[in-house]
Amino acid sequence: MLSVSKLAQIIIRRSISRSNALYRPMIYPIERRTFLSPQKLSKNGQCKLQRAEESMDPKEILKRIETIEKNNKPSKEVKKSMWQKVKDEATHYWHGMKLLGLDIKISSRLTYKLLTGSTLTRREHRQLRRTTADIVRLVPLSVFLMVPFMEFLLPVALKVFPNMLPSTFENKKIQEEKKLKLVKVRLEMAKFLQETIAESGQNGSLVDTTHGQEFVDFFRKMRTTGEQPSTEDLIKIASKFEDELTLDNLSRPQLISMCRYMNIKAFGTDNFLRFQIQNHMRQLKLDDQAIQQEGIDHLTTTELHAACAARGIRTIGASNERLRGELAQWLDLQLNHHVPWTLLILSRAFCFTDGMTHEEALRATFNSLPDNLVNEAELHMLETMGTSTYKQKLDVLEQQEEMIEDESEQEEKEKKVHEALSEKMPSDADHKGLTEEQKDNFQKALSKLRSKVDFLGQRAQLNEIKFHHKDYKQLVEDIRAATNKESNVSASRLSKRLEKMLNALDKELDSLENEDQEKEKKEEKRAQAQ
Repeated sequence: MLSVSKLAQIIIRRSISRSNALYRPMIYPIERRTFLSPQKLSKNGQCKLQRAEESMDPKEILKRIETIEKNNKPSKEVKKSMWQKVKDEATHYWHGMKLLGLDIKISSRLTYKLLTGSTLTRREHRQLRRTTADIVRLVPLSVFLMVPFMEFLLPVALKVFPNMLPSTFENKKIQEEKKLKLVKVRLEMAKFLQETIAESGQNGSLVDTTHGQEFVDFFRKMRTTGEQPSTEDLIKIASKFEDELTLDNLSRPQLISMCRYMNIKAFGTDNFLRFQIQNHMRQLKLDDQAIQQEGIDHLTTTELHAACAARGIRTIGASNERLRGELAQWLDLQLNHHVPWTLLILSRAFCFTDGMTHEEALRATFNSLPDNLVNEAELHMLETMGTSTYKQKLDVLEQQEEMIEDESEQEEKEKKVHEALSEKMPSDADHKGLTEEQKDNFQKALSKLRSKVDFLGQRAQLNEIKFHHKDYKQLVEDIRAATNKESNVSASRLSKRLEKMLNALDKELDSLENEDQEKEKKEEKRAQAQ
């Protein structure tokens, strides 16, 4: 019999694969829930719903799992010969060079068009930008070709730094791995973003004024009484916030989470993170205007997925129709209703993790905004109307002063750490003077680090499967509510069996973690005794 861990790993691999229809309901829960909403289900929708349920044959799935359990030895894959591997790699790089040459030829024509004063379309601008980035990547590669005998180190450099190659040399496997890695990071950072914003969003004291009462009543209903405002009120109040005002009042953990969610490198001080986010969103604003001018229907599938991924919209498991609807809603809120992009990104984080609707996510975002942000937004609005009070100005000024002090302390600490590291930086002589015992300690530390990284990767995969299974259970409930039809016995058995596997794997990972901790404690005791 296969162990629980091996069987769960098989399920994890199949859940990630797009082409496998076995666990497709677990990967595509949001699209189906939106497409097959019980409130908006028509007769055609019921037919599609029945076909979606019938296409997934639980009995066949159970038979396949039982077959896997009976086969102890997995089938051996046919290994390619060395000549076949070299031939495939040479063909791959030859096609990449031809594609890069074609891109350079097209981009040179676009550059001439740009220099003559003509305007480029959005697709032409993206083509020129991508080719320019590929040419820049060729600069470090040229060093390996110019220095004698350095080309032998090129495979090692490409193995360590795979992003050195231009985009034309990337195969589908590398692109899919990058997408899956980005989805995992976004899931983790979106959950952390939710928690940190919810912790800082406590009930604040709002000043009762005659003017701007609508703004004050809105947050009092949201935070104090729990009354849910309408969608029109949400959009109306959201347009009164400003991007810079919202971004300046977010804490460092929230800024880091926002950077990682938008696939931005989260390094540096708070001001540098804000600068990076502002530059990224400035480019997205220009892209929004170009998309609205040319039309969403003119986007290809690749361009549509890239545009949605850049805006934090979930793309894996979503149809083109759903992505076009998501992108159209983004453009409508951003360009027509003037909703700040910071609030849109925060609301997308709630949609990404909890599967909320856009209205529910926007309500949750408003309900979890920090007090200093709400107070400063209220003061800014009342100042434009000439009805602000000195008490409001004093409160906001004190809050901003505290944030400035925190930022200055953070910069001083970072400066001290940088100076201390530069002073303690070991010289080449120190490296040469390492003993064999110290080298062994380094090797042990590296091996521990690798094991911890592997453990964290397995834990992340397990959490992702749990997330998909939760959405799948919700999909089953939606089907039951829409069709008044009980799910068959085989589907229920399959769901229970999968839950048992996940729980067993979770316990196994916990036991492995405890064993590693015990080993570390024993080694520490031995080191202290020596």
